Amino acid sequence: MIMEQRLTAEERLTLKTGAFGAVFLVSNADPGMLALVRESFAASGAMADASGIVKEALTTGPLPKLPRDSALEIESVVLPALTRAVTILRTKAPSEVGTYREVVLAAADRVAQAHHGVSPEEAVMIERIRAALAQPA
Repeated sequence: MIMEQRLTAEERLTLKTGAFGAVFLVSNADPGMLALVRESFAASGAMADASGIVKEALTTGPLPKLPRDSALEIESVVLPALTRAVTILRTKAPSEVGTYREVVLAAADRVAQAHHGVSPEEAVMIERIRAALAQPA
C-alpha cells in the first residue's frame, strides 16, 4: 500500500493553478458579464465537492496568479500546471489523481453549462483541459 504524503505549498499552488486556471480558460472561451457571475458560482460548487488532499490544495493558501495578457499566455501556464498536478498526485497521493481530474472537469463543465449551455469554444477548451489531465507522467 502506498502511503499518501502531504503536499508542499508549491505543489498545492500547482494544483490550484491548474484547477482555477481551467475554470478561467472555459469562462473566457465564451465571455460575458452576466455569465461570469453564474459561472463563478458553478465552479465554486464543483470545487466544494472535492475531498482529501485535493480539497486541501484547492481551499488553502494563496490564490494562483494567472497571466492576463492573452488567452495563449494563460493556456501556456494552466495546461502544463494541470499535467504537473497529475504528476504530483501520482507521486504523492495516487488515490487522489481521479478526484483531481473529476473536480477540474466537473468545474469546467459546470462553468460551460452555467450560461445557455456549452458553446463550441467552451467544448474545445474542455477537451484541451481533458488532454492536459490525461498526459502521462
